[in-house]
Amino acid sequence: MSGAIPKGSLVETNLAGRLRLATDERSWVKALLITSTLVFLTLVLFVPLAAIFAEAFRKGVAVYFASFADAHALSAIRLTLLVAFICVPLNLAFGLAASWAIAKFQFPGKSMLITLIDLPFAVSPVISGLIFVLLFGMRGWLGPWLDSHHIQIIFAVPGVILATLFVTFPFVAREVIPLMQEQGSDEELAAVSLGASGWQTFWRVTLPNVKWALLYGVILCNARAMGEFGAVNVVSGHIRGKTNTLPLHVEILYNEYNFAAAFAVASLLALLALITLVLKSAVEWRVRREFEQALEPAT
Repeated sequence: MSGAIPKGSLVETNLAGRLRLATDERSWVKALLITSTLVFLTLVLFVPLAAIFAEAFRKGVAVYFASFADAHALSAIRLTLLVAFICVPLNLAFGLAASWAIAKFQFPGKSMLITLIDLPFAVSPVISGLIFVLLFGMRGWLGPWLDSHHIQIIFAVPGVILATLFVTFPFVAREVIPLMQEQGSDEELAAVSLGASGWQTFWRVTLPNVKWALLYGVILCNARAMGEFGAVNVVSGHIRGKTNTLPLHVEILYNEYNFAAAFAVASLLALLALITLVLKSAVEWRVRREFEQALEPAT
């Protein structure tokens, strides 16, 4: 029995009518959907974003830039950059390794590994911070041993890095895994059959195929690493000049009623978020362009 729909039949006419209705909505429906979307974005995104920059510059440009000259602000900026500098490459390596293992091999516990990669998305960042306190705190499981060896993780920079690493490690893997699974292993097998080594296969076949997904994941990972608050808030101890990242520094300034400095530092985080969005859009545009070029017929 053939699954093809006869041309000119009643079924084809009804199907064409439904497709037309699904895409050709009435003008008032389109206007309502577009208006409601714009109103929602304006209230939830644009107005708060504009308020941050308006409050940051409310007392003048000199006060704005003076907020970053403070020693504690500079320390928070340095620590935020240091945490991102360490966490992003580690997550990049982990994301590639996990994606390669999941997409290219079959092994017991594969589904469990995929679930564990998604764990930071399901667990509150505060809970993840408490987990590290339970493990490495003075009264935690490893606390006495760490203390006897003069190693401090909680309320120190290593704890901030661990907490950030935990909440950001799924971003690269979740972008690369679906792409590798969709591409399969045919190209790698062809390269190996032609005599390519494992490293040559990875560098010249696998990596070029996933480069944009990889970059996309790195951008998202970097944005989350710089803006993480919940997990870092639990393990940092709020030690000014030592364990405060930019989000924690904003909270302290706001609680001290130093609103101008708080909004100035917050505007820096907002600016980093906007840059992330621009980079994300550029990557998406590049991927879409390559896909369209691949679909164009050869001349």
